Amino acid sequence: MMRLHNLRPRHGSQHRVKRLGCGESSGHGKTSGKGHKGQKARSGGSIRLGFEGGQMPLIRRLPKRGFNNAAFHKHYAIVNLDDLNAFKAGTVVNEQLLRESNLIRGHFAGIKILGGGELKHGLTVEADKVSASARGKIEKAGGSIALRDGRRSSATASHDDGGLASQEAPAAPKRRSTSKPAARAKSPKKKTPRES
Repeated sequence: MMRLHNLRPRHGSQHRVKRLGCGESSGHGKTSGKGHKGQKARSGGSIRLGFEGGQMPLIRRLPKRGFNNAAFHKHYAIVNLDDLNAFKAGTVVNEQLLRESNLIRGHFAGIKILGGGELKHGLTVEADKVSASARGKIEKAGGSIALRDGRRSSATASHDDGGLASQEAPAAPKRRSTSKPAARAKSPKKKTPRES
């Protein structure tokens, strides 16, 4: 029976340590496999990645143009409708449940539901983004969608409000009139005794 005291490494997984500087007949004597002189022959002598001996390195020789949006790219965890069939009907599918079932893992900006496959029963799905095909299939199966930023999906909101949102549009603010006020009529100038 295998116990801690009789554990051994697998045969062939460990090799004999290369002993350096043990005489010329050992095959690794004198320079110990480092060659003659130079920076890499010294103790602690190493060359950083990308160093080209002092000449202009490749990363600085290549032109850099335009704008790269990679730094601002948001990564979303992708979940297809086929994966949601593992949950029972009426279940609220949120991030915690998806993590516990190992459908999503790691760090991401949000969850996006795609319409791969067919949904067999109704579920309440909480996600950040939902594709148009996934929204149609979820609603067709009797489920609903709740966006995690507090908004409801556009299709669900229009059904629940009964179209009131489109009918009761906010009144436009009144504009101030730009017409100039009428000029006041000038009163007749009184004549002085000298002018008369």
